[in-house]
Amino acid sequence: MQYLNLTFTRHLSWVILATMLISACGFQLRGTAPLSFTKLHLQGAELSIKKDLKRALEVNGVKVVDQTEEAEMLLELVNETSEKRILSLSGGGLVREFELYYAVNFRTRAQNNPLWGKMQTIQIRRDFSYNDNALLGKAEEEAGLNLDMRKESVRAILRRLSATNPEQ
Repeated sequence: MQYLNLTFTRHLSWVILATMLISACGFQLRGTAPLSFTKLHLQGAELSIKKDLKRALEVNGVKVVDQTEEAEMLLELVNETSEKRILSLSGGGLVREFELYYAVNFRTRAQNNPLWGKMQTIQIRRDFSYNDNALLGKAEEEAGLNLDMRKESVRAILRRLSATNPEQ
């Protein structure tokens, strides 16, 4: 029993020491994006990222409103493109690598401005090796990479929105 308490105390000491070291180096969890508006109207095409974008905006303290008149900022999702390209072939003509490509186009406008801003494009690429012998695993890897690219595009849109100011 005495040995058990000593081991527990040592482990607890290591956890506390590691926590102190991490906090001393300035480590912080990724916070919210500092946005200069609190109400946004999301319009345009029904893209695969729209639901995730709404959720990310709400996490960052922005209310997505249904009426244009209620919003401080308007965001129009124009279109998205998703492609799978052959990147390399083996000597026998078999595919060895693919490139996944995802792009989303959008534009913004402040409520008090009658003109839309210029079209902005987020482009993301991922490469992955391919093997016919591991077909199921590679299909899952491809699906995971596509999901990751869509999440990355939502984060990129938020970064771009944090640079916009509806007051200007």
